[in-house]
Amino acid sequence: MRKLYFGGSISAGRQDCTLYARIIAQLEAYGSVLTKYVGDQDAIEKEKDLAPKVNHDRDIAWLKECDALIVEVTQASLGVGYEIGRAVAMDKRVLILFRPETGKKCSKMVAGAADGTTVVFKEYCEDQLPAILAEFFSVTENS
Repeated sequence: MRKLYFGGSISAGRQDCTLYARIIAQLEAYGSVLTKYVGDQDAIEKEKDLAPKVNHDRDIAWLKECDALIVEVTQASLGVGYEIGRAVAMDKRVLILFRPETGKKCSKMVAGAADGTTVVFKEYCEDQLPAILAEFFSVTENS
């Protein structure tokens, strides 16, 4: 079974938490999501006693284990940017999702990481997610 790592803002803001949960639910059709807690409304509370080094090492172990990284970057997060960089360095497939209708701007470093094959950047509306995920995983299976 494919192992997936989903990344979204936790410490930088939980405004999109319910969206993350819906994305995770869709990702489960494609594999096991190692980071389901990102969509948990109580993620900050549940992880408050986790030391930064323990958190980092756990998440890097999951990144090493995963087959693909899928991130939602509309709510800017240093941690998610770090995860993208590490995943790219590990030659992982990466799908970066951004919702322009929010009026926010995506980091040019993040958007510019896309190469169209290994790293894919998609501006989207939520109703487009099923097709975006189907295309991303179709390409993954054919690689």
